[in-house]
Amino acid sequence: MNKAGLVEAVNAVLGTTKVQAEEVVDTVFGTIVKTLTKGDEVAIAGVGKFTVKLRKARDARNPKTGETVKVPATKVPKFSAAKALKDAVK
Repeated sequence: MNKAGLVEAVNAVLGTTKVQAEEVVDTVFGTIVKTLTKGDEVAIAGVGKFTVKLRKARDARNPKTGETVKVPATKVPKFSAAKALKDAVK
């Protein structure tokens, strides 16, 4: 499923226009992104938890030249699935 599929599902439940359903989906994901940008976490009961993880600086190797390259530290989003979601997928 992609964003358009989510918009269709929200539209079917709410019975609104597609534009309004798309605004709802955009608001949900926009809020998650904004919260993670601030460094906070988003926990959705029964689904999982979105957090920000710090990836340490490291040395990597350019596969083309074999040269060692420094990769700087960076923040990356992380998702941990809730037990209910894991059980549902099994």
